[in-house]
Amino acid sequence: MADVFRGLNLLETLKESMENNKLSDVRDAVEDLLISRINLAVVGDRGDEKTLFMNSLRGLGPDDEGAAPSPSPVAPEEVAGYPNPKHPDFRIWDLPPVPTTSSFEPEGYMNKFKFLRYNAVYMTFTQTLQPNSVEVFLEALSLQRQTVYFLLLASIKDTDKSLEEKKKASMEVLKSQGLKQPKVYLVRPSTLEKLDFPALLVDMSKDLPEIRAQAFLLALPTFTSTLVTQKKDAFKALIWAAASLSGGVSTIPVPLVASMVDSSIAVRILTKSQLSLCLDDDSVERLARQRNMDPTRLKELRTCVLSVEITKVEVKKRLAAADKDLATVSSKFLEMAMPKHARSASRSFTAMLQALNAAIDEMADDAEKIVTAALAERK
Repeated sequence: MADVFRGLNLLETLKESMENNKLSDVRDAVEDLLISRINLAVVGDRGDEKTLFMNSLRGLGPDDEGAAPSPSPVAPEEVAGYPNPKHPDFRIWDLPPVPTTSSFEPEGYMNKFKFLRYNAVYMTFTQTLQPNSVEVFLEALSLQRQTVYFLLLASIKDTDKSLEEKKKASMEVLKSQGLKQPKVYLVRPSTLEKLDFPALLVDMSKDLPEIRAQAFLLALPTFTSTLVTQKKDAFKALIWAAASLSGGVSTIPVPLVASMVDSSIAVRILTKSQLSLCLDDDSVERLARQRNMDPTRLKELRTCVLSVEITKVEVKKRLAAADKDLATVSSKFLEMAMPKHARSASRSFTAMLQALNAAIDEMADDAEKIVTAALAERK
């Protein structure tokens, strides 16, 4: 698939794709973002820290349905898969640790566990980075696989000082094996917003193909204000693409969206937005449990009706209201929003763009309030 989303200015790149009639690329991008098809491998010893980390990546606590159990019931040489309950095509794969034997061959480990099938791989450890893990990393680099990362998972007993000492020792191991600019990310499994995990997400956004990077972003729990903003921007680009395909901007028929009525694709996008921004009841209640908060307090922060429930009735009402308001939309707005060859695009395009962008703004505002309250409680 062509890389139709590049950099932060997603809207402009999408407009360029539409201008050049690369509609299959845009169609595939819309579908991939709505599905969030990601396979993430987590390598390392099967201890409490790794289990907690895999659950946190999916917004789950140890007692939530679908959470990875600890201790792990999986046989030492087997792989376990854990889908995200809200985004089932986002799967985390629990891989066994890299062997520490002196006769180790990285190719054998990588072939056995189909290393290259994953979009990204986290090489986790809690004490000392093993040289054989570095060999696997170097072998992956030789195969042009850039999305392998070393994560030092903090335990409950770790202090900031002990973590820094462990990181320093691990960096020395990497340097001793020829890595000139090694990176080790410190991660507290229960508080992903702290330490180096946000920086890891920034690096992954540069290393992954843009579609995969955005899909990964949308499937993660919303644990920082930065993530709220990034998700809002991604959904606005997605809305523009879907509105373009369904609203008659192009003269070429596109099966995926053109066959749907506007309200159907709008419901699908807003449902994905609600789940991605963690605004649904289940997500809010889980967050409250994890922060020892009253769930009612967080739920009351949702002032947009779509944050609480996505219904076709509400979506149709908003689309109809936007259609009535089109007379107030300036020609300058339309000129900025549409491809050059489609300045006379259908009213459905403009109505969908206006209605859904406003809805995303309202929902993102609610998500921002919830994240702010949860982080304040954590402090």
